[in-house]
Amino acid sequence: MSNYRMPVLVDPPAAAPRTVYTVASGDLRRSANVAGWPTQQRLEADLAVAVTALGWSVQRAHPVDAVTGHGFVDSQRAGIEIFQRIPVDAPLVVVEAVWQYSHHVLAGLRAHRGPILLVANWSGAFPGLVGLLNLAGSLTKAGVRYSALWSGDFTDEWARDGLRTWLETGEVVHDESHVRDLPPLPSDAEVALGRALAAQLQREKAIIGVFDEGCMGMYNAIIDDELLNPLGVYKERLSQSALVAEMSRVSDEEAYAVRAWLDAAGMTFHTGTDEATELTDAQLLSQCRMYVAVLRIADDFGLDAVGIQYQQGLKDTVPASDLAEGLLNDVSRPPVTSRDGTRELYPGQALPHFNEVDEGVAVDSLVTNRIWTAMGMDPATTLHDIRWGERYGSDFVWVFEISGSVPASHNGGYDRSYSMRQPPMYFPLGGGTLSGVSRPGRSSGRGSSSWTGRSTSTWAGAVWWSCRPPRRSAGSGPPPRSGRSCTPCCTAWAGTS
Repeated sequence: MSNYRMPVLVDPPAAAPRTVYTVASGDLRRSANVAGWPTQQRLEADLAVAVTALGWSVQRAHPVDAVTGHGFVDSQRAGIEIFQRIPVDAPLVVVEAVWQYSHHVLAGLRAHRGPILLVANWSGAFPGLVGLLNLAGSLTKAGVRYSALWSGDFTDEWARDGLRTWLETGEVVHDESHVRDLPPLPSDAEVALGRALAAQLQREKAIIGVFDEGCMGMYNAIIDDELLNPLGVYKERLSQSALVAEMSRVSDEEAYAVRAWLDAAGMTFHTGTDEATELTDAQLLSQCRMYVAVLRIADDFGLDAVGIQYQQGLKDTVPASDLAEGLLNDVSRPPVTSRDGTRELYPGQALPHFNEVDEGVAVDSLVTNRIWTAMGMDPATTLHDIRWGERYGSDFVWVFEISGSVPASHNGGYDRSYSMRQPPMYFPLGGGTLSGVSRPGRSSGRGSSSWTGRSTSTWAGAVWWSCRPPRRSAGSGPPPRSGRSCTPCCTAWAGTS
C-alpha cells in the first residue's frame, strides 16, 4: 500500500435537457472588457430570446464578476476552470460581441464533445465578428468542429433559421460554392514572374522577424515551422524587451529628425497635453524612436519582414507601435542610418510589417511586396480586420478596417494622412495612428483572411468590398454567396480606432 496522494477527478455534470450553455471569451485587459460589457449583454439577451422562442433554455456557464464589472472569460486559467463545470456533451454557444482572446477558451473547446456554435453581433461599432473569425481560425487549425452565425439582434429570418438548424442537427452548413480550385494558369508573363519569384524565395530564403510570437492568444496567427519552411520562409524569434532596449539607444536628434521629416511631408498630428487621454508630442517622439529601433534590429538580423506584437507587455512600457508600422510599410519614409551613421537602412524600400505578429499576413505581405516590386508598382501593404457590412443601394458593402498602421501612399501621401491617439482602454500610454481616407482603387484581398479573419491589401485603411447577394432581411450579415465570384470594388475610408 503506497502513501502516494492520488488525484481525485470530479466527473463533469450532466447536461440539462433542451438546454444551451453559453460562454463569452473576452479581452485580457479589464478596461476593454468593462467598456464592451453593455454591448455583450445586449447580444446575449437577444440570443436568449431567440433560443427560448425555439423551445430551448439558456444557461450561462459562468457568472458576472461584480468585482471586475463584466462577465467575460478573461484568462486561460479562468477558461479551463469554467469548462470543468460545463457538461461535455451539451450544446455550447460561444457568444462574442467584442474582440476576444481565443486561448481563453481554446483548451475547453478542444475537449468539448457536444456541438459548438460561435455567435457574433453584426455591428460597425464593436468587433464581435472579428473575435468570432479569430476563434474560428483557431478552432479550424486545432481540428475542432464548429458552426458559426451572426446577426444584428437575432430577429432576422436567416439567423433564426440557422439557429433552429443548429439546435436540431448540431451544425450549420453555409454555402461555399463560391470557393473554387485554382484553374489552370495561362502561359503568360505574369505566371512566369510568379513562378520565378517562388523559385527565388525557396532557393534564397526569407526571414521574418517575430517580436514575441502569439499575440493576444491568436493560436491561428502562428504558422508552424514545418509548414512555413518549405515555402522558403524562416522565423527570427525576437523579444520586445530587446526592442525597448534598442529604443533607449536612439538619440533625441534621431527621433526629432523623424518627426521633422513627417511634419515637412505635411502629415497632421492631432495632439494635446493630457497624456492619459490625448496624443502628445512625447508619445510621438517615443514612436519615432521605435521606428528607428525596428529598422536597426531588422538590419542586424537581415530581416525581410517584421511583426511587433505590441498589445501585451509592450503597451505597458511604451506608446503603441501603429505609427512605426505604417512608416515601415511605405517606400517613402524618413531615412534611418546604421548606428555608426555610415549606411542608410533599407533605402528606397518598404520593410513589410505584419501587425500583431500575424504570420498569415507576414507571408502574404512578403509575397505581395515582391510581386508588386517586380512589376514596378507601389509595394506598400497593410492588413484589415473584416468588421461589418451593410446594403448600400443595390450593393452589399463590406467594411474592412485596421487600427491605424496604414502606409501613407494608400491615402495619397503624408499630406493626406493624420495621426490620432489610440484609445486609452487598449493603450494606457497612448501613441498615434497612421490613418487617412484611402485612394480609390482595387483591393487585393488574399488568403490570410481564412485563418485570421483578416485580409491583406495593397490599398488602404479600410476597404469597402461590394457584391450583390440575394435579397434578405435587414439587421444581419450577408448570406452565403452563390457560385458567382465577388469582385472587389473601390476603396473608401480608413479607420482609426
